[in-house]
Parts: sequence; C-alpha cells; structure tokens
Amino acid sequence: MRRFGVSALVLSAFTVPASADPLQITPQAYNAARPQPTSAAPPSAGRTYAAAQPNLGGGFIEFLFRGAGDLASAPPASRAPAESEPKQASLSVNDPDDADANWADAQHPPVDPKYDRQVVPYQGKEQPGTIVIDTPNKFLYLVEEGGTALRYGIGVGRPGFTWAGVKTITAKHEWPDWRPPEAMLKRQPELPRFMAGGPENPLGARAMYLGTTDYRIHGSNEPWTIGHNMSSGCIRLRNADVIDLYNRVKVGTKVVVM
Repeated sequence: MRRFGVSALVLSAFTVPASADPLQITPQAYNAARPQPTSAAPPSAGRTYAAAQPNLGGGFIEFLFRGAGDLASAPPASRAPAESEPKQASLSVNDPDDADANWADAQHPPVDPKYDRQVVPYQGKEQPGTIVIDTPNKFLYLVEEGGTALRYGIGVGRPGFTWAGVKTITAKHEWPDWRPPEAMLKRQPELPRFMAGGPENPLGARAMYLGTTDYRIHGSNEPWTIGHNMSSGCIRLRNADVIDLYNRVKVGTKVVVM
C-alpha cells in the first residue's frame, strides 16, 4: 500500500489538466513575444512629397471620438470565422507595426465579402493608373490595363460630408501622425491636438493626401466601418488594403471622386 501511495503522488505531480492549452496564442502573448523597440520614439515614417502643402495635418475622422454614425452598435466581440466565411488575402509585411495592424484587423468579424480586394471588369473612360472612387457604392477602383480594375471596399463621408471632384495625390505618408484641422476642432474641441502615427492612430497604416485639401485616402484602426458612411470626407480602407494601394500608386496619381 505504501509503495502504491508514493507512485500515485509522483504521477499526480506531473499531471497536466486536460483543459490546459500550452499553444494558445493571445494578442498579449503575441505582443510580449515581439521584439520591443529600444527607444520610445514613434514609428519611423517613410514620407514622399510633391511639394510643401498647407495644413496637411489632420483628418476628417470625428466619428472616432463621437461614437457610431450609421452603425447601430459597437462591433461584436472577436470570434474565429466559420469555414464558409471569406478570408481576406494575407499581406506579407516587414514593418512590425504593419504586422500589428493586420493582427488587429483579423480580430474583428469579416467585412461583407463584396468589399474584399478583387480584380473586376472596368469599362470607364479613365486611363490605367487612375484611382476612381465610387462614393455611393463605397468602392475604390485602381484602373489597370486590359479593361480591368483592382477594386477595394471603402468607408466614406457621412451625410453632409461627401464630396466629388478631381484631385491628385500630392503626398504619401507611412504611419502618418494626425492633427485635427481647425474646422474639426471648432466642432469638437475635446479632440486631441496631436496623435503620433501607429496602430492605434485613426489614420491607420498609410495616408495619401489629395491636393491641398485635408481629405486623404487612408487606413483605419476600425475595419468594421468599411462599407459605411462614417467619416467627415476622407476615404478609408482596411490597413491591408491601404498598404497594397499605397505600394501601387505614386505622387501625381489622378483621383476621380464621384
């Protein structure tokens, strides 16, 4: 009996509960495992300019501080997509902050699959290399050769803040800082005067500035807003999509907003 009792005690000391999951990966574990920067400086930003532009800080993003516009409620808790749900194409990135942004996108329910990035037929009059923004249907087209276009789902201005016209991309920023313009601060004086670029910044991973306006095509830290009228005039994409578009266009690209 004594020998049996000692054996049982030894075995119990090395028994792992059946519910333990040593391979479980959480955002906290992901961030802990990621190499940390050696300084507190904000992420480095690659910047390309056509010329110095007045009032390029800011962005029309009051929704981010006012609450939902045409969304009835906050997004549901994150969940794993079912096998039948579409999966957004993965994006290979080298910047650790890009990886963080894509991780954050993946934690939210998938956007309607019609807003996934895809090649579609294009029969419009614009030349290859032109960006066409279809505001009512919430699509951005990058016109390609051979009668096709690369189509992205977008979020657009809420009622009263949509606009139309022809602009050009005058500057491109990676992980842009955000400075609300004066008009926005008058409406919402509680907004921060400055927010450094990074995964938590409402401008997201990339921004492409349109003419000398405060409008821009940019990413978002709220991917569930794609397909909705949420902004104060800017065109927002999911971070993976805005990185893809940013790498395909250059300063001087024509942008037609309808």
